[in-house]
Amino acid sequence: MRALNKRSVDKGSIDIAIQNIINKLKTITDKEIISSQIGILVMQELRELDQVAYIRFASVYHSFEDLQAFQDIINICLLYTSPSPRDATL
Repeated sequence: MRALNKRSVDKGSIDIAIQNIINKLKTITDKEIISSQIGILVMQELRELDQVAYIRFASVYHSFEDLQAFQDIINICLLYTSPSPRDATL
C-alpha cells in the first residue's frame, strides 16, 4: 500500500491484485512460504498495476544503492510497456 501512496489506482484494482497474490500463494505446496516469494508476487502484480508503484517497491525490496539500479528497473518496465514489432504493424 505504501508503494501505491498518492497513485491514482482504484481500490478495486488493488483488491484484485491482492486476491491474485493470495491465490498464487495458495498454490504453493511447501510447508513454509518464504518472504522473498511474497515479494516477487507483489512485484509482479505492481508491475501490471502501476509502474511507479512497482519501481518504488522494487527500490526498497532490492535495496537500490545507486542510479544504475534504478535505471535497470526502469529498463525492465520499458520492456514490458514497449509495443512489440508485431504490434506496431497492426
